[in-house]
Amino acid sequence: MDTFIPTSADLAGDQAVISRAEALRPAVEAAASEIEETRRLPPALLDKLHEARLFRLLLPRACNGIETDPVTFFHVIEAIARSDASTAWCLSQAGGCAMAAAYLDLPVAQAIFGNDPRAVLAWGPGPRVKAVECEGGYKVTGVWAFASGGRHATWLGAHCPIYKADGTPRRDAAGRQVERTMLVRTEDVQWTDIWNVVGLRGTASDQFALDDHFVRADHSITRDFEKECRESGPLYRMSASTCYQVGFAGVALGIARGALDNFVDVARNKVPRGQKSPIRDNAVVQTNLAQAEINIRAARAYLLQSMAVIWKDLSAGNTITVEQRITIRGASTNAIHKGREAVDFAYNAAGATAIFENHPLERRFRDIHTVTQQLQGRLSHFETVGAWMMGLDPDLTFV
Repeated sequence: MDTFIPTSADLAGDQAVISRAEALRPAVEAAASEIEETRRLPPALLDKLHEARLFRLLLPRACNGIETDPVTFFHVIEAIARSDASTAWCLSQAGGCAMAAAYLDLPVAQAIFGNDPRAVLAWGPGPRVKAVECEGGYKVTGVWAFASGGRHATWLGAHCPIYKADGTPRRDAAGRQVERTMLVRTEDVQWTDIWNVVGLRGTASDQFALDDHFVRADHSITRDFEKECRESGPLYRMSASTCYQVGFAGVALGIARGALDNFVDVARNKVPRGQKSPIRDNAVVQTNLAQAEINIRAARAYLLQSMAVIWKDLSAGNTITVEQRITIRGASTNAIHKGREAVDFAYNAAGATAIFENHPLERRFRDIHTVTQQLQGRLSHFETVGAWMMGLDPDLTFV
């Protein structure tokens, strides 16, 4: 069997889509302070993001989406993250959520996504939630949090274990409790503002609640990408989880790219207190900068090359394998942590300059450390990858 070696074209993605993202970077950067202050994406910026159709990157073409490839998706998220991580995070989250349209009956998907050019779906986990079967659908009760982008979303997803009308759990053939995600309009939920956090402040990843709310059966989906999928394109032969991994790695590497660029600007001009020459003349700093740069480039290349190889396989009609999912899980987690290491270097080497709110390194430091605290940045993912490599049977929940 021949080994596929990605070319520069395979790694470049759809340049027209990426160019639209690059063109928006000045507007995103100009809005960064307002995003931090209000903990929301400003309406004017949202208008520009919708006009560029960046919320529709992973939405099926049948629903007026772009249905792009994961390499392009990475490049777009990375580009936006160089200017503001919260904006990029919201776009990455919305991208994965939009893949839900592939699991809905087409008329329902059209009503939610296709007929509304500003449609955005957001969701988050909820530990004490339930959906009880009733005539025509479900009665849904619970509280969900970490709904990134929920404040500008038009629909929300409430992930629930399913119960029969008599209150007993609905189980599948293997004895596991069935779970589904219920899609509800944002105006039907009760919001609680909980997002007072260190970084990614503009994602407004707040909490929402439902109380015995009726959801039609055709407004619920499974997150198992191999079930109930009506789309045949290669994008939907992989899961939203894999696309999240690629996208959020793009957030981390975009933050890191911006941080290193910011640091070089500081190092060229700043003469530390008690010294006679600028930071740039320090041999240790030079060495550490080179290593940080090489590490993020290597992590980026590994992720993109791995994804390009997998995309070629999917485009040939195959479904993503567990081994391929493991590869992306490892590559994306590695990218996130190499990004953190680069930002930590830049922040520490810049000295007191980086601690002020008006300096971009201060924000990037907070944002990257919030990224690593999220599910995608868990160091335990490396344990899963290593266990798989040694032929064990690891938990693949987040792979």
